[in-house]
Amino acid sequence: MNKMLKEILNTSVYLLVVLCLTWLCITYVGQRTQVSGSSMENTLSHGDNLIVDKITYRFSEPQRFDIIVFPFEYEEDTYYIKRIIGLPGETIRIDEEGNIYINDELLEESYGRAVIADPGRAEKGITLGEDEYFVLGDNRNDSVDSRTEVVGNIKREDIIGRAWLRIWPLDNFGILKHQ
Repeated sequence: MNKMLKEILNTSVYLLVVLCLTWLCITYVGQRTQVSGSSMENTLSHGDNLIVDKITYRFSEPQRFDIIVFPFEYEEDTYYIKRIIGLPGETIRIDEEGNIYINDELLEESYGRAVIADPGRAEKGITLGEDEYFVLGDNRNDSVDSRTEVVGNIKREDIIGRAWLRIWPLDNFGILKHQ
């Protein structure tokens, strides 16, 4: 009886340690997320499963063109995946031809799937605060992003992490390119 009790106790402690380590990894290291929708096509597609890196931004600041994950303010357990275009302190403007300007300089980038049809609130220019980021989906004309009041500017504290690794579908398995 004593040996059986000892075995149950050892197994319980082992399971508790495994659960604690799992919780620590999910909370501070990385987590799985699934892409829903087409706002990041052609980079990410509906149904892609990703691992989100939660460590990098504990030691460094987000960079332009990073693909980040952040919570959608108006719906619990809903997260958005978008690409950083504007950094803190910058002014972002999108003209009627769909060109993106950072501090009145044309942004050279090739992530957009199509020319932006609606500049939204960025038409007149948006100056970001010291802890704010401007994000766009790669599928610019099918994306709810910083051009809308619903998403707006993303605060640094709201960024969960950056999309790091695509784990599904297996034929697209690999580390995501950001820069």
